[in-house]
Amino acid sequence: MSGAQTFSVKRAQVEFHNFASLGEPERAMAHYAEENRRRGEVIGKHLDFIGELTPFLEIGSNAGHTSYMLANEFGASGFALDLSADSLRHGIALKEAWGLSREPLRVAGDAANLPFADRSLRVVLAFQMLSQFMDMERVFLEVKRVLMPGGIFVFAEEPLKRMLSLRLYRCPYYETMRPWERKLFDWGLLGYFVRDVIGAHQEESFGIRQNHSMGLKEWRRLIHAHFADSRFQIIVPQRGWAERVVKRAAIGLDPYRSEWTAARLLGGVLAAVCKKEGQGVPTAFRPETFEQCLRCPDCRGTLRRDDPCVLACRACGYQAANEFGVYNLLPSAERAELYPGDREDTIDFSLPGHEKRLLGPWYQLEGVFGNKYRWIGQSASARLTPDGPQPQRLRVRGHASEGHPVKLTIKANGTPAGEWLLARPGLFVLEADLPPAMEYRIEIHAGPSWSAPPDARVFTVNLSMIRLVPRENL
Repeated sequence: MSGAQTFSVKRAQVEFHNFASLGEPERAMAHYAEENRRRGEVIGKHLDFIGELTPFLEIGSNAGHTSYMLANEFGASGFALDLSADSLRHGIALKEAWGLSREPLRVAGDAANLPFADRSLRVVLAFQMLSQFMDMERVFLEVKRVLMPGGIFVFAEEPLKRMLSLRLYRCPYYETMRPWERKLFDWGLLGYFVRDVIGAHQEESFGIRQNHSMGLKEWRRLIHAHFADSRFQIIVPQRGWAERVVKRAAIGLDPYRSEWTAARLLGGVLAAVCKKEGQGVPTAFRPETFEQCLRCPDCRGTLRRDDPCVLACRACGYQAANEFGVYNLLPSAERAELYPGDREDTIDFSLPGHEKRLLGPWYQLEGVFGNKYRWIGQSASARLTPDGPQPQRLRVRGHASEGHPVKLTIKANGTPAGEWLLARPGLFVLEADLPPAMEYRIEIHAGPSWSAPPDARVFTVNLSMIRLVPRENL
């Protein structure tokens, strides 16, 4: 099932979700609650078509917030799966904050290589994640494989390609737009100029590639190729007068007075409920024997729990321990690379022990969950040692503050590696190829600096990860 995503994209997704899932808890929880409201409406509207929800699997679940909703509001039992084991772990905070009594089983895994047995699940759900695959059909094939006969695939919040756009550039989210961009957005004009989906710039800059090539025709063709029956629901944007006028005119011109013509012109988002052929036979699902739904990601054999806290494959010896509530069921090679732990080629500020590789003036550690960071003044330095002789690329992740554009210069062993102007506030990821060396002293210089009285410190940016990435894995 290789090829649906490159390894560099998987690495970017793991890093991004660890960083962003609950990095700002109050803001994230409010956002998740609003997503659950919308998603609950989609499920409730089609519940007669969906039927029994247990056992369910939500793929690309991030912190698992929608799976928590399914478990508590709909009384369903099942699994939350994401490539990021860290975001799933952080998500347990939702249970306490929202006063929930039930939680999903949490599994780290790949949606294009699901660690689930054939015909083991009643419902698979995906929200706002299919567009992260260049080959979405790989995911559809996996979903169809793990669904029981007559099983249901629910996906929603997937972007529809917009015809009326010049596609000039990728635009950031509203809070990081320039004043003229916000004005065009409020009038409903910005969508006529930008490429793909407004806000895609952040994920793209982080290294997450997105597939926004699917219009209504392409989605229908894909669904009908793999599922026997389906229902659709589309939402067409109408931001400001410029989109309201076109949407109203398009509905008037549509022979059925539907929003399909408007969706082709203005894009929007699609929700679909798809039924697999066949008639399912009701089967009891017991959370205490959940391993019966799983399969080994290495050899596809049966997984057992002879030890209550360890999933093991007797055929090939694969093991996955319960790590703070999450079983990491990625294939062994991917798991080792995507979750390197405390290594000499990585400074992850969310992991203990990273400080021994910091050399220059760094401020104290701040932040929560995966969003832990250190501010720097005008300079800071660190030491990294490659894990092997292959060519290396430096990857630096951080955040620039609003109102403080900054110029960043990085040197490796005294040699300039790159120079960047961070004009927009928000998350940034910088990458630069490095010459071969046994060890690297990384120097980071930034300016202009600023201060926030009564704090006597001077600031430029804050950083949350510095690492070496073998170029052969990009």
